[in-house]
Amino acid sequence: MNALRCIVAIGVSCVLALAAEKQLRPGESELYGDVVKDLGAANAPKALADLDSWRQKIPDSDYKDDRAALYVQTYALANQPAKALDAAAELLAKDVTVLFTGPDGQATVLRLLYNSVLAVSQLPNPTPDELATGAKAAQLLRDYDRPLPGVAADKWAEARKDMRAKAEAALLYVQILPGIQAMAKQPPDCSAAEAVYRKALTDNPDKAALSYELGRTLNCEAKTDPQKQSAAIYEFLRAATIDPTLGDARNDQKKIRAFADNAYLKFHGSDEGLEQLRQQVRQAPLPPADFRIETAADIEEAKRAQFEKDHPQLALWMKIRGVLSADDGAQYFESQMKDAAVPQLTGVLLEAKPGCHPKELLVAVPLPDAPQPLHAEITLKLDKPVAGKPELNEEFQWEGVPSSFTKQPFMLNMDAETGKIQGLKVVPCAVVAPRKKE
Repeated sequence: MNALRCIVAIGVSCVLALAAEKQLRPGESELYGDVVKDLGAANAPKALADLDSWRQKIPDSDYKDDRAALYVQTYALANQPAKALDAAAELLAKDVTVLFTGPDGQATVLRLLYNSVLAVSQLPNPTPDELATGAKAAQLLRDYDRPLPGVAADKWAEARKDMRAKAEAALLYVQILPGIQAMAKQPPDCSAAEAVYRKALTDNPDKAALSYELGRTLNCEAKTDPQKQSAAIYEFLRAATIDPTLGDARNDQKKIRAFADNAYLKFHGSDEGLEQLRQQVRQAPLPPADFRIETAADIEEAKRAQFEKDHPQLALWMKIRGVLSADDGAQYFESQMKDAAVPQLTGVLLEAKPGCHPKELLVAVPLPDAPQPLHAEITLKLDKPVAGKPELNEEFQWEGVPSSFTKQPFMLNMDAETGKIQGLKVVPCAVVAPRKKE
């Protein structure tokens, strides 16, 4: 017989062994035997009826503790976990290793503990008393190390491994249940859930499911505290990296990995740094206190700041053009820019009016990768003519004062002093020979 079945089930031979050690009342052996047969046939309703009959006929039986243990087993078989825990509570308040002795004592203890552990794991909202009973059973089952008599060492090791796994799972469930309940509230109590899952993950760093659930709580908090988002992504990536099944082979590994990757991509704006982060999350269950992933906005802002540093005059013009191109650009011009001096700008001369000794210069301010041909955006109206002929398509600098503006087509007119123009390349105007008189 499989070792685990020896523990979970109970046979007639066990009853007879117990009967040899305890005093059976007249007719009690049959009552006891009926329950055993019912359980052997997995007939929970009949077992409950026979247990009730036994209790009514012989309430003060020497076997009342054994009967209570059979109630636990029967309620577990009947899928009534709350009643199973209620029946187990009185027994677990005592030392069950002393309470159940004899040839079947150890098996009775293990059945009691095993069924109590299964019961608490099945309750979505156990009471504090039920949690306490289930937790005590799980602790006792986890630490139980006395081999069952007559069970081969390899079979006992197999059964022991299964019992320990179920006990640890039950203890973990008891630990994280407050977090589950906090997240189930409307609205969720994300902060309370975070504290629960953070502690559970610290105690169980190998559990990918805890990283995933902690990520959910942090993601929830990030709706009002955006600084939590980086830590949430860390936990999602950690769960997907160390065990994308989250401990359940039924889970779709590809979906969990894709979810974690997409969370990073959406937040960061690219997959740059993703592989390095995958390696980092393997090292610790929780991110460092100062951990932060750059957002797409952070990266864009850094690029903007660098651009302003490298191209200050062009950056200034881009700001001016941006506000003037907005829906309220005309109002902004009248209230903020008109007749107000603008710091030095750099542009490309496209046209001079007239070509020689001009008093108007049409200028473009192109971006570094602007397509050709360029279009004039600024007209400089000079206080006096340029001394010569300006060379076209060359850069120069000027300072000016905006005087008027049109949005369609875009044109900013600025008054400028010829003496404040720098870098304008000028050649002498061609001398036109006088016409001879005929």
